[in-house]
Amino acid sequence: MSFTYVRKIPKPKEIIASMPVPKDIAQMKKKRDEEIRAVFTGESGKLILIIGPCSAHDEDQVCDYISRLAKVQKAVSDKILIIPRIYTNKPRTTGIGYKGMAHQPNLQEEPNIVEGIKAIRKMHIRALQESNLPAADEMLYPGNYPYLEDVLSYVAVGARSVENQGHRLTCSGLDIPAGMKNPTSGDSEVTLNSIQAAQAPHIFSYNRWEVKTAGNPLAHAVLRGAVDHHGIAVPNYHYEDLLKFAEAYKKRGLANPSIIVDTNHSNSNKKYAEQPRIAKEVMWSRKNSSVLKGMIKGFMIESFIEEGAQKVTENVYGKSITDPCLGWKDSEKLIRELAEQM
Repeated sequence: MSFTYVRKIPKPKEIIASMPVPKDIAQMKKKRDEEIRAVFTGESGKLILIIGPCSAHDEDQVCDYISRLAKVQKAVSDKILIIPRIYTNKPRTTGIGYKGMAHQPNLQEEPNIVEGIKAIRKMHIRALQESNLPAADEMLYPGNYPYLEDVLSYVAVGARSVENQGHRLTCSGLDIPAGMKNPTSGDSEVTLNSIQAAQAPHIFSYNRWEVKTAGNPLAHAVLRGAVDHHGIAVPNYHYEDLLKFAEAYKKRGLANPSIIVDTNHSNSNKKYAEQPRIAKEVMWSRKNSSVLKGMIKGFMIESFIEEGAQKVTENVYGKSITDPCLGWKDSEKLIRELAEQM
């Protein structure tokens, strides 16, 4: 073997014991989880917005951004439920580049996963305390979920992970919504297979234990567009695309059929400024189809304080160091406009 063992990673219970969630915050999160659950089960007609930077690379900047979201949430609380996007793991197509705060908590230093796990838990707790908005994170490494299981209200499985058995089985044991993205190929059957797998009970090996799960009825689809064999972006948010997917979804007989539309990635061809237009088009589709109105529960939007993106070596406050994002001014405007359309 050519592995070099650098440092031992503490067990989740050790990290959680050193950074517990205050009881009042835990109670608040429980109430919020119930509100989010009600949207996916159809008991609530509110719109879900999973919104935030492509990757959370700085605690102060992320908490600043989420505090702004909290103020807007108060203004639109009768129509919209905001779930801050605090993504601490960044999948890389080639495996090269910034892999997220969980991997590299300090951009000026070498990767340190032990300190990264501590840093992301600290950031999630701080953001939760300052905003009262429990967040979403991407499940890139299923084994890392226990370090954040008491602070997250939503988990996303990315386009490159959705076919992985470990991700699907782990999601079957969660009690929060798990968004299964369509793969980069756009194959809708893969997406539906992943939802079906996550909703089913399983027995499998997880973190050195044999575990048994009951299945997650809140597992659902996230449509993020695709890339064809020529490398050209192919969106899947148009009216006809949504209806076709909804029909295939309903045929599966799955629990709580729900769709979240990702307005960036291949749906916008990473043209971040197109996100408001895409969201408004989908809202029009909801209004013109009873099927879509019942199934489309909300949006996943990439947004930060400053619009666009920067290189890791730059130091612009509140600007993404990975995919380009919508700026705060346009983000706030979009949230308020979506509330008006509800």
